Amino acid sequence: MSRRQDNRSMLGRLAVIAAVMFGFGYALVPMYKAICEATGINILARGENAVASVDGSRSRALRNTQVDTSRTITVIFDANARGAWTFHPERSSVQVHPGALTTVMYEFQNNEKQRTTAQAIPSYAPRQAAAHFHKIECFCFSQWTLDPGEKKEWPVVFVIDSKLPKDVTTITLSYTFFQVGAKTPPAPEDAADAGPPAARGVT
Repeated sequence: MSRRQDNRSMLGRLAVIAAVMFGFGYALVPMYKAICEATGINILARGENAVASVDGSRSRALRNTQVDTSRTITVIFDANARGAWTFHPERSSVQVHPGALTTVMYEFQNNEKQRTTAQAIPSYAPRQAAAHFHKIECFCFSQWTLDPGEKKEWPVVFVIDSKLPKDVTTITLSYTFFQVGAKTPPAPEDAADAGPPAARGVT
């Protein structure tokens, strides 16, 4: 009997110790907050802010090295449709810095009385700009099928390389949208060769 009493007494002590330890751990958070408010010191928050500040500075530095804010390029959008399609950009032109990501939406509508598939062919003026005009996303990557009268919007997401020659200040991005199955038209020569000097990027 004495051994059983000893075991029960030991279990009781252990339960009390466990309860006290749990209560102490639970009370640490409000105690820490109270001490921080009383002293005005918050080491953890300062550490997190410091990390965020370092990461933010690093991100800003990275962005600054990618975007050349000292140059502004005018991009003119030209749209040509071969067939019963309405096809035009939301804006006729934008001004961008080399290295800056830019998105422009185009609107398409099938004016045929039947379901039709079409695709776009891009061209650039001046021609040398093509190597420095990088499309991240473009409707010209795929063929598109629209029902009669259906209207859609698709984006062009692009970046102009900072290695673009300094004398190029204007780029014309021209698209010819043609019906798949019909004869594929050549790239529009007027956008590449016959445009005025400003459209060719010559200063």
